Amino acid sequence: MRPIVLWSDILIYLLVIGLVLLFTLFKPNPQTRAHWAQVFSSKMGSATFLVLCVYVFIALLDSLHFQKALPKGADDQVFYSSEVLSVLDWVHLEQRNKQEKTYSAPFALYAFAKENMHTEDGQLYRDYPRLKYGGRHLNNADERGADIARRSGLAIAKGALYGSFLVAILLRLQRRHVAPSAAPKATIYGLLFAIVVLWVWVLELGSHYHIMGTDKVGADVLYQSIKSIRTGVLIGSLATLLTLPFAIGLGICAGYFKGRVDDAVQYLYTTLSSIPDILLIAAAVLVIDVYIENHAQTFSLTAYRADFKFLALCTIFGLTSWTGLCRLLRAETLKVSQLDYVTAATAFGVSHAGIIIKHILPNVMHLVIISVVLNFSTFVLAESVLSYIGVGVDQSINSWGNMINSARQELSRDPTVWWSIFSAFMFMFILVLSANLFSDRVRDAFDPRMTQSGDTDT
Repeated sequence: MRPIVLWSDILIYLLVIGLVLLFTLFKPNPQTRAHWAQVFSSKMGSATFLVLCVYVFIALLDSLHFQKALPKGADDQVFYSSEVLSVLDWVHLEQRNKQEKTYSAPFALYAFAKENMHTEDGQLYRDYPRLKYGGRHLNNADERGADIARRSGLAIAKGALYGSFLVAILLRLQRRHVAPSAAPKATIYGLLFAIVVLWVWVLELGSHYHIMGTDKVGADVLYQSIKSIRTGVLIGSLATLLTLPFAIGLGICAGYFKGRVDDAVQYLYTTLSSIPDILLIAAAVLVIDVYIENHAQTFSLTAYRADFKFLALCTIFGLTSWTGLCRLLRAETLKVSQLDYVTAATAFGVSHAGIIIKHILPNVMHLVIISVVLNFSTFVLAESVLSYIGVGVDQSINSWGNMINSARQELSRDPTVWWSIFSAFMFMFILVLSANLFSDRVRDAFDPRMTQSGDTDT
């Protein structure tokens, strides 16, 4: 095999490494550590953070790409497949390779629609054909329930063994290298154990059944939903990070310097906010499509083209979505800049940069942290909306928006093909709900007004 490195792969690993270094090498001040300890001391904060970490872990597995080598020819020259795979594809190899002809319901043994078939003597009849892979080890449908129960029991037992081993290793490492904390360990390890068991169950039963059915072209729906996690995590995190330089820089400058600087920044974000977001993003995406068509020689693989369009979409999101946070930071900076310690720093001759870095920025970071988590959820949902109307990520990229877009016509069928939309909805719902619940705990810990009201209540 030959490794393939996409720009989005580099960015997501740099992002994760940067966050790890930020929390390990650069120690925050005691007050910030106390705020984060408050976040992770709650069961909801720890549980939702673990769910987000699992999503990020799956995205990292799906960001290690490679090409498989084709059989050697007569001249022993090695050629590689044009299809770019990932480590996650290798983990879910059984689900990826077992593609049916068309739709099939969850755990079905037969196709969803009738087809013309012939008996042994050549007579034509219509019936539901047997699936090529789903439940092919069974002789008849009556055995399905018992087989699912038996395989589920074995999968849960195997997952419990793996989960117990992982929890034991983490507990041992924690006793050796990590200081005691107030984090709810039972909640964390219990949820991690359940996630491992669930993943093993999906892998075991997914090799014999289509757990969430198949789509129009016979691809496994659950596998597509898992593959879409990378798109949701990347577009949420990268687009959010791109909004921060504009929002923080312009918002604080407008509130601190006031006057013409404030007028210019207000004019800029008011004008940008007046343009409909969907129209602006759609126009930018169409321009990107034209650029890709005119420079087709630059993109030798479909994965390169799709990755370029994906990163362009993240950039467009970031450049058009910073106005809300900028407005909040301007208002907060106007208030903080009038406080006594800022006035004293100005009187003692501290430079503008020193006042902004030491006094203004730390006092508005709670807004930044809260907005980052909330914007993450917003961008995940926005990608689904844009893909639904046909201006989202490339069709070759797995995303929940593309799944919903391709299955929207199937809701009018009788009976309804519901499992594609349901599967995409559940994975997206868990990610967005976890991000929102985690942001609530972050807000409670970092917002000074919430802290003061909590102190007053006690």
